[in-house]
Amino acid sequence: LKPFWLKLKPAHLLADNRLSEMPVGPFPARSPAPWAELNKVTEVCGADAIFKEGERSEGPLDLGAAVKSGDLSTAPREVDLLIVGGGLSGAVIAERCSKELGFTSLIIDKRDHIGGNCYDYVTPHGIRASKYGAHLFHTNYERVWDYITQFSEWMPYDHRVRGRVPDVDGVEQVVPIPPTQETVNALFKENITTEAEMQAWYDKQRVKPPTGEATNGEEAALSRVGPLLYDKIFKHYTKKQWDKYPEELDASVLLRLPCRTNTDERYFGDTFQALPVRGYTRIFENMLLRDPNISVRVNVDYFAEREAGRLPKYKMLVYTGPIDSYFSQAGMPKLEYRSLHFEETYIEEPDQGFYQEAMVVNYPSADVPFTRIVEYKHVANQTEAVKKGEVKGSLIAKETSSDVGEPYYPVPNTQNQELYERYRILAEKESEVCFVGRLASYKYFNMDQAILNALEIYDSLKETGKLQPKRRPEDFGPGDGPK
Repeated sequence: LKPFWLKLKPAHLLADNRLSEMPVGPFPARSPAPWAELNKVTEVCGADAIFKEGERSEGPLDLGAAVKSGDLSTAPREVDLLIVGGGLSGAVIAERCSKELGFTSLIIDKRDHIGGNCYDYVTPHGIRASKYGAHLFHTNYERVWDYITQFSEWMPYDHRVRGRVPDVDGVEQVVPIPPTQETVNALFKENITTEAEMQAWYDKQRVKPPTGEATNGEEAALSRVGPLLYDKIFKHYTKKQWDKYPEELDASVLLRLPCRTNTDERYFGDTFQALPVRGYTRIFENMLLRDPNISVRVNVDYFAEREAGRLPKYKMLVYTGPIDSYFSQAGMPKLEYRSLHFEETYIEEPDQGFYQEAMVVNYPSADVPFTRIVEYKHVANQTEAVKKGEVKGSLIAKETSSDVGEPYYPVPNTQNQELYERYRILAEKESEVCFVGRLASYKYFNMDQAILNALEIYDSLKETGKLQPKRRPEDFGPGDGPK
């Protein structure tokens, strides 16, 4: 017998009538009332200077031959800041230091584009897609929202996720994730209709940790959602993401599991939730490409250029790469990261134009090798061709976690945290280097956390004359991590 994932079909081809109700058109961008009203982004807002000046291309702008050449001989020979990495952390610091202080910066990146993992583009078929997995912006920080809306127009968007999960009889159901009343009813044949009933169900399910306080991820999960939801949705999904079962991870990883007692299907509960109208790359284009104080060179390996003596003179180095790579000659073990691999398939003409029910459909069962499928065509900031129905096909990406490839996520356990502390001590001795961002801090930052961290580092520069963090990475609280 083939495992069921080999026999998966788009939802509209399944025999079960409840699962065959495929939406006509994309999955709605807004959540039903009253939950959509909790999002303070109610209409298109923000500013896109590049668009305002007449640029109508929907994909990334051509950076030009000099920027893409990988040749630093054409770059400025002396700058205030040499910034390694063209993602959020480096871009924010470069932009702030230029606009308010007149600092010059050279941003270098080993990839062939700006934007870091936020980079998105338009495929040859005309679909806007993300190169490094789906990115969903959400924040409770008004300062971050006020800042980021200077560089893009934004549209309101309430991200919602579906999961394909076998119920108690082994019949696959499509349910909201995080779990809601609907999820519990569908998987366990309950008939919960009120928040009080849902709370009572959780109270009956939950298992208190043996010592009173959760000491690992499994104890945390059981204390939050109980064994039924833990086994169906969280246990094996966690294993696929981290290659570790929850009992091998810090309790903090699963203590943040959402326990919805209501009907709110939104993946995030933040005050501001939105998508950049012309994609995430446009944010970086507006931040960096129109500023004469900021130079960019991609296809540049910092370590190779340092070894060859080709780096420009600079007053301060801003380093956003893996901290263990920077100190590779220290002879210490490498930190553990998880990477992501994306198996992309273009579906020529799926029925009604879409392959699956929503942009993101998770597969938490153990016998499915991938974690989720992302169908970009559903997302609300698609190209005009998609919105007009001119693109008949659809692009899907099956996502698999791995320990091989570019580092995405730090692996949160005691051994890695202790090792990072040793690296952090080394970093504090580098007085002319600012270590910032997810990889340099060995901390998963959400986009808004990365922006706020960079803004606060800039605040420190204004207040003390030195680029340095105002707080430790863990003080920002948990990021979303793998979704």
